[in-house]
Amino acid sequence: QVQLVESGGGLVQTGGSLRLSCAASGIIVSINVMAWYRQAPGKQRELVAAMRSGGSTNYADSVKGRFTISRDNPKNTVYLQMNSLKPEDTAVYYCNVVLFTRYEYWGQGTQVTVSS
Repeated sequence: QVQLVESGGGLVQTGGSLRLSCAASGIIVSINVMAWYRQAPGKQRELVAAMRSGGSTNYADSVKGRFTISRDNPKNTVYLQMNSLKPEDTAVYYCNVVLFTRYEYWGQGTQVTVSS
């Protein structure tokens, strides 16, 4: 059974930093894309950052230069380092994994709150 376990969310002041982690277990085939999405109250879920197996990345314009995605392939773990946080970064952050078989999995979400 595939399971994604997220950690690292919390409450931080404007300008602060947080590091999110997502560990995938139960996956016996290679992971293609590991990504982070977020959903703020009343808004649609949006892509924050994604990293492919080859190392290429893409970021939402709103987080470029502030957030960094990385992954540890042997551990099936993806990280999101978030610096210079702003109140508009407040959201539930979800881990997303897409396998080469095109199956897709989501984490349960972790709350990030940035106070002004």
